[in-house]
Amino acid sequence: MSAAVLALSAALTSCGTIGAVTADIEPSASAAAQGISNAAPSTTQAKPRQPSTDTEASAGSALAQLPGLGPKTLAEVPRNARQVVLVTGQDKNSSTSQVVLYRRTSAGWEPGATWPAHNAHKGWTEDHHVGDLRSPVGVFTLTDAGGLLADPGSKLPYNQSQGFTIGGTGFEGEPLAGSFDYVVAINYNRKPGTSPLDWTRPLGSGRGGGIWLHVDHGGATHGCVSVSKEHMKELLLALDPALHPVIVMGEAESLKR
Repeated sequence: MSAAVLALSAALTSCGTIGAVTADIEPSASAAAQGISNAAPSTTQAKPRQPSTDTEASAGSALAQLPGLGPKTLAEVPRNARQVVLVTGQDKNSSTSQVVLYRRTSAGWEPGATWPAHNAHKGWTEDHHVGDLRSPVGVFTLTDAGGLLADPGSKLPYNQSQGFTIGGTGFEGEPLAGSFDYVVAINYNRKPGTSPLDWTRPLGSGRGGGIWLHVDHGGATHGCVSVSKEHMKELLLALDPALHPVIVMGEAESLKR
């Protein structure tokens, strides 16, 4: 079996909302889907440190303005992060959530619009593994993007590839075609600085991978977070590596800790 096929099937297993998806996917698509499931190594999660300057102290103060986040979650947000994609799940076992893009300014964190979203079929977990049908809770960096369609103007490195082709249906019978037109890799159990289709899993394959932000297909995912095509395009145009974007994701109760 080719590396591309392995990659896509892995992505589908963790991110897609599949019924009989793999039967309808081309080898290159299989690779793409596998690349989707779990993404960044634990080292991509920021470790808190004491502010050593007035600037850093001020940054720490601004972090507290992110709504719904408790001290444990806030401590994982990197000091240099100027953009946060906040994904708040309805509850631990729900596949519905909402997404808000925040940008930090001199006045604190300024929110964008609130977008409806889907997450994994069975909800959320702080110990994600392949096949659990739950999205990982945590704070993860965002460094790489791609998709089946041409780059709409992404500031993140963008990999256009036929490997993002996907077919089949989701948990509710909805078609998955177009789900990977635009994606942003979430750095959970993946190697940052590579295409979202890269199948490297620093924590081991059992911890999943290919967790992405991608186009919503109208139902739950295998582990990813999905928003409308319009909003995915907005994210690609807004996310800026110079602003060190991260995603904070989980159900409301977990994020309050």
